[in-house]
Amino acid sequence: MEGKWFLSIIQDEFRTGKINLEKTMKLLDKLNIPFDYVHVKYVFKKTSNQPKTGTITIEEFRIIYRTLAHRNEIHELFSSYSPNHKILPEINLIEFLKKEQFVIDADETIASELIAKYEPIEEVKRKKQMTFEGFLRYMNSQDCLIFKRKHKSVYQDMSYPLRDYFTSSSHNTYLISDQLIGPSHLWGYTSALMKGCRCLEIDCWDGPQNDPIVYHGHTLTSKITFRTVIQVIDKYAFAASDYPLVLSLENHCSPKQQEVMADYLETILEDKLLTSTIDDTFPADLPSPESLKFKILVKNKKVGTLEDTLLRRDLDSHGQIGEFVEEVVESPTLLVFKKEKSQKVKLAMELSELVIYTKAEKFKSFEHSRANQKFYEMNSIGEVKARKLAKLTANEFVLHTARFITRIYPKGTRATSSNYNPQEFWNVGCQMVALNFQTPGLQMDLQNGKFMDNGGCGYLLKPEFMRSFTTQFNPYNVTGDNNPVTLSIRLISGYQLPPSNLSRTNKADPLVQIEIHGVPEDQAKQQTCVIKSNALCPRWNETFTFTIQVPELALVRFTVEDQISLAANEFLGQYTLPLLSMNKGYRHVPLCSKLGDRLDPASLFVYIWYY
Repeated sequence: MEGKWFLSIIQDEFRTGKINLEKTMKLLDKLNIPFDYVHVKYVFKKTSNQPKTGTITIEEFRIIYRTLAHRNEIHELFSSYSPNHKILPEINLIEFLKKEQFVIDADETIASELIAKYEPIEEVKRKKQMTFEGFLRYMNSQDCLIFKRKHKSVYQDMSYPLRDYFTSSSHNTYLISDQLIGPSHLWGYTSALMKGCRCLEIDCWDGPQNDPIVYHGHTLTSKITFRTVIQVIDKYAFAASDYPLVLSLENHCSPKQQEVMADYLETILEDKLLTSTIDDTFPADLPSPESLKFKILVKNKKVGTLEDTLLRRDLDSHGQIGEFVEEVVESPTLLVFKKEKSQKVKLAMELSELVIYTKAEKFKSFEHSRANQKFYEMNSIGEVKARKLAKLTANEFVLHTARFITRIYPKGTRATSSNYNPQEFWNVGCQMVALNFQTPGLQMDLQNGKFMDNGGCGYLLKPEFMRSFTTQFNPYNVTGDNNPVTLSIRLISGYQLPPSNLSRTNKADPLVQIEIHGVPEDQAKQQTCVIKSNALCPRWNETFTFTIQVPELALVRFTVEDQISLAANEFLGQYTLPLLSMNKGYRHVPLCSKLGDRLDPASLFVYIWYY
């Protein structure tokens, strides 16, 4: 029951005897009770004895407060560790932290810090105890979220070569709608960069007045200038991540306008643009994300080799234009090109010289790459071809991505900017799995969930078995070499779930689906029963168990839906995260909208255990 501390906060508002809905929400805010307007409005109307006046008494406010705050499932947990069901002594709190929350090093210091942080009653706090109110605040806090706190910061080793990392990558970044008539907009770049994306795509075409433009070629999508794109990139490149940004150029420009592109890149980006190797010496391998912090790399075709560029570094190359073909004959300072029957793409030397560690090289075969590809050359492979390669020669694909950066892009027939499932390409080690960031859905949920890890910096160290040049890993034939994990999730309850769009009140018939995304053998989905007419505080108390063969690649996705009929459900919210980023114990799962925005305070209450 609420005591003096409660009255001291609320009684001033009740000097006139009653308060309205707006003041009710202000009081809940003062009491640190998270709430959703729709739910509070519904509970307010249901509680008020005089709904026509739109006001409530202090006793009615108590009822609203308890309805929203005093969650039975958390009170039951509190009571199981409180000797008198009213007070939780420090020693019992330590026991709870060790046994239920897996805080192995829990001691008096940690317990007293939690009491000081969450207990609202000073007298109880001085006795190093916690009331239910304090326990409730702790259980609703950031300390009890499902996502590991350590993983919210960069914690992985960032000193491996670039190819050893999954990289958050965008396709057609300039589009914010479909690929045929939708608008091109600078917001596409700003939005992707703010989400930690580290590889942006720029489709470049000749524009009027010798000024290159960006749009989806041969379509009715609108156009923006290359100059403004680079200006936006300059402004937001490192807003969400300090680690290197790759500009993947789809270059359709004439040599003359390529020179303009090179000039914009150099003059706008200035020191951010990587224009030479580290220390101007020829490297034996790719540099690491750590060594390329705050640098922007250009991915494009290149005249000749990186060695040639370093040899020419001291020579004046202005005005030189080479014709890019598949084979070249080299001399110390000149390039003489063999002509081929196929159409030649002319490449301005000024732009070519800006390509250092990310030279675009056409993929021919795994055998050809092993024999001929250089460490600084990377491939782009369409999803259809990549899918066939993954299914037919998965281990060879993994061996290829262990050596070379590989970018996957959607097939051209995805006119609505739909996305493929990125998981199948992460499973074979593809570093840059490019998605249409503007298109919400399962695919972007997996992308956002995966790259929340490692501080959201856009780079994730690949598992060791995907970095070895002699790996035998095959996602379609998982051997006993891995360390399988048994995951148990007890789905206890929901809290202030998003109401159905089809309901005028807070009603919904919610159910929860738990999905595992990983190697084919790990793919799984289980579902709760439906709780009728309750979006405020549905209780399930159902336990689901999964055996996961390759935990390093597994993502767990919680989806909440409203059952409209036996054949159709309405999406209410979801949350996706890597299996190995999950905290054990009693945790809250914050829900997100289709667009990936948080739906606070909507959440699920779960108990997580894996071994």
